[in-house]
Amino acid sequence: MNAVTSSATSSGTVPRRPATRPAGPGGGLAPRGGGPARVSRRGQARTGWLFASPALLTIAAVTVFPVLFSVLLSFADVRLEYGGFRLSSLTGDHYAAVLSSPEWRHALLFTFGFTVVTVLLELVLGTAAALVLERLGAARGGVLAVLLLPWALINVVAAQLWGYLYNGTYGGLTWLFEQILGSQPDILGQPASAMGAMVVVDVWKTTPFVAIVVLAGLMLIPGDVYEAAEIDGAGAWTTFWQVTLPQLRPIMAIAVLFRILQAFGIFDLPFVLTQGGPGTATESLAILGYKTLFQNLDIGRGAAVATTTAVIVIGCCLLFLRVFRTQADEGGRA
Repeated sequence: MNAVTSSATSSGTVPRRPATRPAGPGGGLAPRGGGPARVSRRGQARTGWLFASPALLTIAAVTVFPVLFSVLLSFADVRLEYGGFRLSSLTGDHYAAVLSSPEWRHALLFTFGFTVVTVLLELVLGTAAALVLERLGAARGGVLAVLLLPWALINVVAAQLWGYLYNGTYGGLTWLFEQILGSQPDILGQPASAMGAMVVVDVWKTTPFVAIVVLAGLMLIPGDVYEAAEIDGAGAWTTFWQVTLPQLRPIMAIAVLFRILQAFGIFDLPFVLTQGGPGTATESLAILGYKTLFQNLDIGRGAAVATTTAVIVIGCCLLFLRVFRTQADEGGRA
């Protein structure tokens, strides 16, 4: 041992210690490269996919397959036969007929206008309600419960309730207008008033959803941000525009995105209130697709209406997310 030490010292080199490896599970040296850990991760991944496969198969069966089959029907020449239908050939005539149809263009304009007006009103009113709820103390729970009642109602039930109020013979709102104006208006019988009535119902029912989402965002804003704004001498209006609103942008974007998806596919409200009338004044894209598919039994054209609606909704959502991401990036750089 002394000879080895002296020779190593005389040669100017220090002897290396043998490399050690951590002990494995059985007390021996663990193999290099993390083999067991990698195998364990792969096993866990396979187990995860195995447990998730029933849910994935269910989603594919009830969502993916109907969507793909609807797209196929929109391109197919569908012929109704005894006991079912038959797909004979692929064609794009359904889309040409739909896009050139004045009914489709009117339904698109109505749906787009309804979506823009209702989403803007619900965003403004929901934000105002959330700001009021944030400042309430012990009474917040009771007010919040009352506010959630319209949103908790089923859409068909809410539409039927407002249908009674709008009824031209015994409706409560009709009687009220008669007492104020001296005449009995037909609210659902005129195009302009029918559109306004639908906007009122949708805003009444869905504003609580926006208020709850915005209220959750308000509760997450740190208090020191407001303290800093107060120290800088910012007033209430300046604090809202410069502090509160920028902090609420992400959560408001989520609320707006959900509302665009719901409003653009509106079906139950016009179906119960007006059946798309008077005439086609309140006929949305969903109502048009329903009438084309189930009343006219034009399967291919009805599927084309549904597919074009889905494409428009996806495009609007992607555009909205792109604009929001651009604004967020500019705000972060500023």
